[in-house]
Amino acid sequence: MEHLQEMLRSQPHQPSALDTIRRCIEACFDCAQACTLCADACLSEDNVAELRYCIRLDLDCADVCGTTGRIVSRLTKPNRALMEAVLNACADACRACAEECERHAGMHAHCKICATACRACEQACQDLLGAMP
Repeated sequence: MEHLQEMLRSQPHQPSALDTIRRCIEACFDCAQACTLCADACLSEDNVAELRYCIRLDLDCADVCGTTGRIVSRLTKPNRALMEAVLNACADACRACAEECERHAGMHAHCKICATACRACEQACQDLLGAMP
């Protein structure tokens, strides 16, 4: 995210909620990475069969978060209905993934970390939804 703030500031279109947008983009990409890494770590566990649903949600959440981060990054003439739908879908995916990872957090540190990233992303999406004009 080294260049994110610089790129956002260089955009001709400067929305009033630029800091909220930046935090949402960062949270989405951070969560996508955390979920991808959690899925990979789950595959290395001895009880991988018990983690199938967690792995599935990790991968689904990673895809939704990555897509949301890219869509939110596009500041020029966003479609409000699409933006709301994507942010709501991302918050829902993060909530589901966090709930599942929290079930395994006592046994697997990667699930605890992933759940924290998912909760942060869920909140960042909600914050941006609340800041939309």
